[in-house]
Amino acid sequence: MKIFEEKKERVNLTFMTNKKLKYFKKTIKYILMLLASGIFFSGIFFFLVYAGIFGPLPNEEVLKSIKNEEASLVYSSDEILIGKYFAENRTNINWEAIPNHLINALIATEDKRFFEHKGYDTQSYLRVFIKSILLRDSSGGGGSTITQQLIKNLFGRNNFAFLSLPVNKVKEIIIAARMEAIYSKEELLLLYLNSVPFGENVYGIESAAHRYFNKATHELQIEESAVLVGMLKANTFYNPRLHPENSLERRNTVLNLMGNEEYLTINQVDSLKKIPLKVHYDNVEENAPAGYFVYQVKKKTLDILESIKVKTGKDYNLEKDGLKIYTTLDINVQKLAKEAVKKHLIVMQKLLDKELENQNVKKKWLRNQLKKANASSEDIEKRAVEIFDWEGTETKNMSKLDSLWHYYKMLNAAVLITNPKNGAVLTYIGGNNFQKLPFDMVLSHRQIASAFKPILYATALESGFKADTYLQNEEKEYPEYENWKPQNFDYQSTPDSTVAFWYALANSMNLPTVDLYFKVGREQLINTCNKLDFPHFKKDAPSIALGSLDLSLSEIVKAYSTFANDGKMNDLVMISKITDAKGNIVYKNKTTEVQSIFSKQTSETITAILQKAINEGTGTKIRNQFGIQSDLAGKTGTAQNYSNAWFMAYTPNLVIGTWVGASSPNVHFYSGRGSGASLALPITGAILKGMEGNSRLRNTYLTSFEITESTYVSITCEPYREVGVSGFFNRFFKKKDTIERNIRKAKRKKKKRFFIF
Repeated sequence: MKIFEEKKERVNLTFMTNKKLKYFKKTIKYILMLLASGIFFSGIFFFLVYAGIFGPLPNEEVLKSIKNEEASLVYSSDEILIGKYFAENRTNINWEAIPNHLINALIATEDKRFFEHKGYDTQSYLRVFIKSILLRDSSGGGGSTITQQLIKNLFGRNNFAFLSLPVNKVKEIIIAARMEAIYSKEELLLLYLNSVPFGENVYGIESAAHRYFNKATHELQIEESAVLVGMLKANTFYNPRLHPENSLERRNTVLNLMGNEEYLTINQVDSLKKIPLKVHYDNVEENAPAGYFVYQVKKKTLDILESIKVKTGKDYNLEKDGLKIYTTLDINVQKLAKEAVKKHLIVMQKLLDKELENQNVKKKWLRNQLKKANASSEDIEKRAVEIFDWEGTETKNMSKLDSLWHYYKMLNAAVLITNPKNGAVLTYIGGNNFQKLPFDMVLSHRQIASAFKPILYATALESGFKADTYLQNEEKEYPEYENWKPQNFDYQSTPDSTVAFWYALANSMNLPTVDLYFKVGREQLINTCNKLDFPHFKKDAPSIALGSLDLSLSEIVKAYSTFANDGKMNDLVMISKITDAKGNIVYKNKTTEVQSIFSKQTSETITAILQKAINEGTGTKIRNQFGIQSDLAGKTGTAQNYSNAWFMAYTPNLVIGTWVGASSPNVHFYSGRGSGASLALPITGAILKGMEGNSRLRNTYLTSFEITESTYVSITCEPYREVGVSGFFNRFFKKKDTIERNIRKAKRKKKKRFFIF
């Protein structure tokens, strides 16, 4: 019985073994069939992708012609980057500009077998399949090589529903193999580094180096390269500005990987990891040192490129072809001007706010706003609003009306500085902030006030008048001009004496200026204005003599350049040359024939008089308050009701024009703080002070006038010439308080000061 049982058990065991073996063989058969089917269908799938069923693949010709879109760069005269024009913010660089440690960081982190594979890495795919898919280990990483990542950056990925991932991956493998046959490994790395995104609409290593560290790629330190390479995994999460903790941790991971691949020693890794994260963030678009200027340069560049296309047929794309535009802007003078504007307006805005409050201007303005038909409850509901203030752009909780009032009552400044010898624009400030307030005040037309007077006086000299001519200083009413009755700033008049031509201009006297206007004649003045390219005016009113004409800062600066340049006027020039991405010159500014507006003698005489305006007349603050020592001529301008403040100053190599005012002439000072001497002159004074402290700027721009002695002699005659005996006694025995009495009397009569000084 026992023998029988043992025999039966052996039979059963043999049966079970045979059954398992049969099952195993069957399983292996199915697996092999499945694998064969998988390989077969994968081959079919691969062939379908290769054949272009899911879209055409780039051929050899297309791959050879790969060219990254590249931003066009704008440089100052000393080749400082001041702006970019781009569809994608990218600047391409060559292989020599890439430090070895950057390449090492990239290889160690993204593709350590890069120099061994042919564009795709089968080991990486096996790792992904086993570790990431089967074992569900997220640390397994991706399977894409640097070449495949490059292809994704260049060609993107298409949507094929549930087949998207396999189709795109196969495409990238095929294209990668093709690219590896065309390009060397170094060329592929260069293409990759010039195309990879770094967040914030920044593409390529060069733009990233400038954005996050304010330096060129070749200047990067090892730890900085590690930061940028670390961003490639997730450029927002590891952004060193937005998430410094994440960025620091990722940087140290990259350094460890470099150590693992023996690009760094253990001591180097430990030492570098101890360095704190240092970011020198520079967004040239948001923090544009010359935003208004760069915008004007763009318009002029487009015109130049269009003319090149018409002449040669060559079509350049400003936002994609990597052009380099070299401009005339002097970045040091630009910075001085920006700082001068900021410091002065911070102070003056607070003073204006107090005057507006005392006059209840805001209450009146709000009533008018609420009366408008489109006013609604939303206008008074508070919400988070990002606004510009001199303390910086910030988000404040305010209503729509509050934000409108904020900008409505804001003082704005514009500064234009040129070289009168060639018209080169050295400084261009079109307003307070280009991003928030893009309207360009350099081109805005405002009442020019007394800054216009030298134009009239120069016209008179051209017509035969002399600097020692005497003019009437008597108040008159003009019935034919709506009973217009101009006055001098101090409400003084001297009917018993006349005023010297030079003295009237140096002290910006209104009554003698009106007398001169009638003696010179309207047609003569219009002729001069036309030669200066001023806007045409039709109104037949003598108030033009006192500056009722609306002019832009660019127009009046060009006009004053004639006095600095022996009567000759140049067009304003912003662009010196333009090159293509390879450095070939496609445009170079050519010197054009200048237009002669005034004679050299006329220019010298006006300059000599305006030197007196600086030293003895309305511009003395430039000497007394700022201690400017340079040879200088200049003129203030204050529009009616202090609505516009002007100050013009020049040397033989420099013309500075400054305007200050609110967006609306209804917002203004109600005191002398709104005069040209108080509101505009201090900005020019601060700029000149800074230039005097810089030897290069001082020697280049603050040069002395070369005016003949006879010209200076012509303006030494007596300021006043008496008419009769009564005039003599009136001049020498006038009480000290006469001026004050006249001012009080005029105020009681509510007379306006017309174009003050």
